[in-house]
Amino acid sequence: MLVRTPATSANLGPGFDSLGLALDLYDDVEVEAAGAGLEIEVDGEGAEVADRGERHLIVRVLRRTFDVLDELAGTGPAARPDGLRLRCRNRIPHSRGLGSSSAAIVAGIVAARALHPAGRLLDDAGALRLATEIEGHPDNVAPCLSGGLTVAWTTPAGPRSVRLESQVTRVVAFVPEQRLATERARGLLPETVPHGDAAANAGRAALLVAALTGGLDAGVLLDATEDRLHQDYRAPAMLESAALVARLRDAGVPAVISGAGPTVLAFTTASHADSIGGEVGKGWHEHPLDVATRGARVMTPESEYRG
Repeated sequence: MLVRTPATSANLGPGFDSLGLALDLYDDVEVEAAGAGLEIEVDGEGAEVADRGERHLIVRVLRRTFDVLDELAGTGPAARPDGLRLRCRNRIPHSRGLGSSSAAIVAGIVAARALHPAGRLLDDAGALRLATEIEGHPDNVAPCLSGGLTVAWTTPAGPRSVRLESQVTRVVAFVPEQRLATERARGLLPETVPHGDAAANAGRAALLVAALTGGLDAGVLLDATEDRLHQDYRAPAMLESAALVARLRDAGVPAVISGAGPTVLAFTTASHADSIGGEVGKGWHEHPLDVATRGARVMTPESEYRG
C-alpha cells in the first residue's frame, strides 16, 4: 500500500500558524503489514534516520494511530498489524520550511487508517485533530490532508480547517542547502508584539485570502504578503533567506519565508523567476511548483500512473 503526501508551505507571510498551501512535490511511503518485526528503508531525504527503528517518526505515528483506532473500535491490540515494512521515497527537503514532518505525520495516519480494520472510524476531522496533536499546530497538516489553500484554526473542541480554491496555481520555491530546525525558528519569536503590527497582519492576512482566491493582480499580492509578526524576528537565523525576500520584494515579486524557513516562496512563474536571477544569486535550488489540488491519498496503480 502506497501513500503519497504533498509538500506544504505555511504562513505565506502574514497568515502565521493559519494559512497553508499544498505543493506538487511529494513523498511516497509504502507500508505493509508483516507477521512480526520492523523493516525500514529510506531513499532520498532523511536516509540517515532509517535506522531509528521504533523512534522513526512515521513508525511512531503509525503506532499512535493504531492506538486511537483500537480505542475507537473498542478492540485490543490484536486488531492491528504487529510487524511493519516501511519504504520511504522522500523528495521533500527536510528542515527547510516545506512541511516534511507534516508529510510524514499525515502519511502515518493515512496508512494506519488503511491498514487497521477499524480505519473508517477515524474521519477527516479526527485525522486533522490527531495530526495537529503530533505536529503541534495545524497550518501544515491541514493542506497536506486536503490539498489546495487552507485556513486552519483551533477551537476548544480541537483544530478545524477550510479548503479554498486558489487562483494562484504556480509558485517558485528557492531552497538553500542549509537546514533550520523549526524549534529554533520558533524560539526567536517574542511573547508579545506591538498592537499596530498585530493589526497590520490581520488586515494583510484577510487581503491575502482575497488575493489568492480572487485572482487579484501582483501589486495587491505584494501588499498582501507583507508580514510583521514572525519573519523579521526569525531573520537572524536565516540571514540569506531574509535578504533574498527583501531583494525579491524590492523587485516587485511577492515573496515570503516558507513556513519556519529557510526556503523562500515566490508567487511568480518560472519564466519570471529566470528573469530575476540577478536578485536570487547563487546557492539556491529553484523549484517551480504547482499548487497541489489533492492532499494525501492512498495510491492505486491507476492513480500512481497518472501522478
